[in-house]
Amino acid sequence: MTTGTGRRSVVIHGHFYQPPREDPWIDLVEREISAAPFHDWNQRVDHECYRAVLAARVVGEDGSIRRIVNTLEWISFNVGPTLLEWMEKEAPATYRGILAADRASMIRLGAGNAIAMPYHHTILPLASYHDKVTEVRWGIADFRRRFGREPVGMWLPETAVDDETLDVLAMEGIHFTLLAPHQLTKLPPAGLPGRYQTGRGRSIVIIPYDGGMSHDVAFGPLVRSADLWLRRLLEPPLPARGPRLESVATDGETYGHHHKFGDMALAAVLHALHGRRDVRIENFASFLARHPPQHDVTIEAPTSWSCAHGVERWRSDCGCRMTAGTSQAWRAPLRDAIVWLTDELHALYGAEAAQYFEDPWAARTTYGITGAPSDLPERARELIELERNALRSFTSCGWFFDDIGGIESIQILRYAARALDLAGPTGPDLERGFLERLAAAESNDPALGTGADIYRRSARPRWPAEQRVAAGFAAMSGLCPGHTRHLIGGFLAGPSEQNTVQVQHRRTGHRTRFAAQVHRTAGFRLEIDLTDAEGRQTTLGLEALPEREHDLAREVLRREVLREVMSPEDLVRLAHGSVAYPEALRSAITRLVPESTDQVTADTIARLVRSLDLLALEELTVPFEAQTRFFRLMEAAGPHPPTLLAGLSTRLGFSRDAFDREDR
Repeated sequence: MTTGTGRRSVVIHGHFYQPPREDPWIDLVEREISAAPFHDWNQRVDHECYRAVLAARVVGEDGSIRRIVNTLEWISFNVGPTLLEWMEKEAPATYRGILAADRASMIRLGAGNAIAMPYHHTILPLASYHDKVTEVRWGIADFRRRFGREPVGMWLPETAVDDETLDVLAMEGIHFTLLAPHQLTKLPPAGLPGRYQTGRGRSIVIIPYDGGMSHDVAFGPLVRSADLWLRRLLEPPLPARGPRLESVATDGETYGHHHKFGDMALAAVLHALHGRRDVRIENFASFLARHPPQHDVTIEAPTSWSCAHGVERWRSDCGCRMTAGTSQAWRAPLRDAIVWLTDELHALYGAEAAQYFEDPWAARTTYGITGAPSDLPERARELIELERNALRSFTSCGWFFDDIGGIESIQILRYAARALDLAGPTGPDLERGFLERLAAAESNDPALGTGADIYRRSARPRWPAEQRVAAGFAAMSGLCPGHTRHLIGGFLAGPSEQNTVQVQHRRTGHRTRFAAQVHRTAGFRLEIDLTDAEGRQTTLGLEALPEREHDLAREVLRREVLREVMSPEDLVRLAHGSVAYPEALRSAITRLVPESTDQVTADTIARLVRSLDLLALEELTVPFEAQTRFFRLMEAAGPHPPTLLAGLSTRLGFSRDAFDREDR
């Protein structure tokens, strides 16, 4: 592909981001049923969008593939740091493709396509000055580590802006940001950027994107018709002299997740533009290198791209919602509760951290992303982790949607709960004050109650993370002898001494030791008895293990019994994929139910019980045919069925008195 040299420049920007979903205690994203058949929503969106934009197909009229394009090599983009953190571990091919796209654009244009973003998706006009600075510095540091260069531009979450936010960006060396056209009081001509002077005398470039075209890409019809989109890009007339900048900005998920095949529409537009000598396809930094802003601009503040009422969507019932008729009166008390709590936590941090750091706020900025060094005292490291979770509790998604009972609001409550756990002796008092304030935030669903009810029910984990990790390691050691050191999310786990497990939180350094005993009981019950240093005992079952250890343990247990309950033919069909596993298991169970009493043997019934245990492990229902065969067997047996059948009726779904009839 080549690009033209004309006066019309086209820059398409994609803002790639997903709400965070990790368990704040273990730092793992566990299975999300609503994302099925994928493990979680990050994985699903990666499949539908992120990997797709890195290898978008350009097809001919006959539907055959003409080219495969990494569209990120040709568009401006930013990726939320928390999403990149997930990608680095869980979608490494996608992660490498994003970094490669930026390197390719650096070679082509002398300026990279990637721009930075504040570390968390926080509405910065609603943040304190200290928090603005930290979020911007963390975003820059994360960008520098990943992309190997300094960022020139920065995307603001929801493009939410005020003068102080722009001043912080300029102070930290950011050259430009993007805003919606309605966020400026007067637009420069020809789509050109403007120069903004902050109240403290600093200067930053503001690039207004084309609002109408961006809307029609994000919500249709342009993302469904490359030809129509191309015509819209080329429609505006060139000025009498000088350049014209056509800029489009949308969520990156537009291309494949929000709109199926949106990645192909994007690739088709880019391919068509590359065939024109009168159009430059570039990024904002390369455009600004040739065309510094000539116009001064002022902003409307505070404003954002996704709320017609400024930034009220994140603090009041402004009317912005997904579903008509719902109330968002809960937003204000949720905001008030989070602000109160984080103010208290910041005060606690400032007082305690002064014992360990000459400048606690500089230490927060330095260590907040990677964690404090291991040679610092454990409490110093806990305080840094407290601040990280306090800042995470302002993630904007918690207020964006319709109800405080949604998964996004619950997620920020979980961050708050994690921060409270790290607050030390004052934690319980702070939690009581937090709950008092959350009680004013009422859900639209009376069954969910208030924010306080939701916090008590959903924000806190059912089992302490250290216990889950220790039990997971002990279970795998018991099922797979020779199992040694193990990484489980944010923890290291390993044997301390005989029958003792040590778990260590990687960010805080906190160590916990448990005496551990693993017990195998009937029905695939796996129980792990843990005893801590104070002699307190806890028993956890299979369901309490971290997801990976839970799934591995299930697989070991499953393999143990498959050869007992399935025929050689079943196993061959399973290996070849000609039968699904649930179907094969149901078929085996049906076959193991005796057809007559003379087939009832200890071996047959033992295998049937094992197969029913496996069915329960897999959380599958008893087959219709198996129930029918068992009913007919019991009917034929009369009033005195073989004693080997005792207890099987309830396992197969019958009531206890189903076969206790007087006529027998």
